[in-house]
Amino acid sequence: MTTATKELARNEHIKDASRYLRGTLAEGLQQEITGAIVEDDQQLVKFHGMYLQDDRDLRAERGKKKMEKAFSFMIRLRIPGGVCTPQQFLQVQHIAQVYGNDTMRLTTRQTFQLHGIIKSNLKATMREIDDALLTTIAACGDVNRNVMSVTNPLQSRVHAQAYETGKAISDHLIPETTAYREIWLDGEKIVGSDEEVVEPIYGKTYLPRKFKVVIAVPPSNEVDVFAHDLGYIAILNEDGNIEGYNVTVGGGMGMTHGQPETYPRTADVMGYCKFDETVKIAEAVLTVQRDWGDRTNRAHARLKYTIEDRGLDAFRAEVEKRSGVKLDAPKPYIFDSMSDRYGWTESENGNGHLTLFVQNGRIRDIPGGPQWMTGLKKIAETLQGEFRLTANQNIIISNVQPDQHWDMDKLVAQYKLTRDASPVRKNSMACVALPTCGLALAESERYLPDLITEIEERLASHGLTDNEIVIRMTGCPNGCARPYLAEIGFVGKTPGKYNMYLGAAFDGSRLSKLYAEDLDHKGIVATLDPIFAAYKNERQEGEHFGDFTIRAGFVAPTSNGADFHVNTGAKRTA
Repeated sequence: MTTATKELARNEHIKDASRYLRGTLAEGLQQEITGAIVEDDQQLVKFHGMYLQDDRDLRAERGKKKMEKAFSFMIRLRIPGGVCTPQQFLQVQHIAQVYGNDTMRLTTRQTFQLHGIIKSNLKATMREIDDALLTTIAACGDVNRNVMSVTNPLQSRVHAQAYETGKAISDHLIPETTAYREIWLDGEKIVGSDEEVVEPIYGKTYLPRKFKVVIAVPPSNEVDVFAHDLGYIAILNEDGNIEGYNVTVGGGMGMTHGQPETYPRTADVMGYCKFDETVKIAEAVLTVQRDWGDRTNRAHARLKYTIEDRGLDAFRAEVEKRSGVKLDAPKPYIFDSMSDRYGWTESENGNGHLTLFVQNGRIRDIPGGPQWMTGLKKIAETLQGEFRLTANQNIIISNVQPDQHWDMDKLVAQYKLTRDASPVRKNSMACVALPTCGLALAESERYLPDLITEIEERLASHGLTDNEIVIRMTGCPNGCARPYLAEIGFVGKTPGKYNMYLGAAFDGSRLSKLYAEDLDHKGIVATLDPIFAAYKNERQEGEHFGDFTIRAGFVAPTSNGADFHVNTGAKRTA
């Protein structure tokens, strides 16, 4: 049977019958007998920026009592480039405290997630988000999601230009259905048939799967440009402005355990476009994926598989045809890291930017520890600048005038918002995982801090305390925290057990390779300790940990795509 005659995936039928993302969401909100919504609407509501979840810590207890699962919704905002005003921060914080679980979460895509919002509070929550001039539309679902761009647009005029590129792409690719305002904000319905509402870019069934866009300015790859469907790497002219971008396509982190036909992939550099051609290229790449992507198998539906199946040359030719843009050969660039720059930095206008480390992105008041909710609220109430959310789950107090630096430092110290975090902790990330993520197979956010503590102790015993090593963990193989681009990556397999990956590049340009499977906590520490010892004794000057694990023979290098699962060469055991 050919792909053309295969049965479409179930989600395709749901989208086709949804009347441009309406489904029966409006009716479901009125059903007070349950905290959930019907199965088809659970897929559609993702396009509106939310997921139905339940507290898995409570499943067994509630099941014994014949009670419904503890359902609630996770809401994800769409904030292109992570640009947030203090007023918007205060409004989102208010929503989290009144309707959510009294925490906010900084995601790996430069936005906020709110957890624990019950169905009866959804419309009130969405109205307050709209009042803050924010939205959740297309933060999830088979559409172009939140566009990530340089961590701080105010860092320089080049970073501002890159941000504007990302914002223009985001605005151009946002869905045009009026369903969002009708359902959540009591907007006026379109008179006449639903067929009058046409998505000029997406069409009736939108994309085969999610689509992610990112903008990077070398030498920093803080946004992980190679992890995404479409990326732009800024190229500067002699005047120090962006003249154009190298265009990357086909990145993606998700896979499934035990299914080697699924794999993470780093993006290919497809070519170079001029500054004013970026939106045309974005639409062309998206529409080619819309038409060429696999709609029969969602595990094979991302752009990375389209390019693997069709070939980069054929894909480039179709993009050029649809955009009317002839791509030039890629231009040279250099990345040197994918980490945030902590502490104070200064921009061209003389104002300062203070990057704070937020462990795994969770904003909450910790008894005896950092008072993130209270402290950031106080800063937002007094700040004349703005907030910036980073792709590494951190927050920047941005555009602070020189005479305010002392006041900011005082507030940060008062609320314990900085601490003596080690380089390895500052370079760590984790996804939410348990108890709310329905896909999680193991802990991540709640476990990684304790594991990092033990790793810090082992590094110290080898005299490696000051070494930067990128460590990331996810509770399942979908890769939301991008573990396959970490020098040490942990991916949940079963409760308390993880697969460990080594060998990714410090600049985010190379995937890792599986080193050990089904490790528990003791197994992780026992496996890493002799590798740390070897790194201490055998590394070359300036050699990063990921590069060392390949040169020393612990893992083979991964070129790309399906090669991720191929273990070539002997694996050294420490």
